Amino acid sequence: MDAMPSDLLMQVEGMTCDGCAAAVRRAIQRLDPDAKVAVDLDHGRVAVTTTAQALSIAEALTEAGYTASAMTG
Repeated sequence: MDAMPSDLLMQVEGMTCDGCAAAVRRAIQRLDPDAKVAVDLDHGRVAVTTTAQALSIAEALTEAGYTASAMTG
């Protein structure tokens, strides 16, 4: 019952440094250890290829101290 990975783009508020980027990666990879995470600090975005749901990722990032939402389009 393996889910197929999907590509998500998240807007993440509060990321200001490389330490923040690392914290965001850790939070996402706790949900999906195989997730591929690319952080764009300049634009406050995170591109993720994962089997996790966008809502679960947003909740994990909120618990880590960031405000996150899925982007569309």
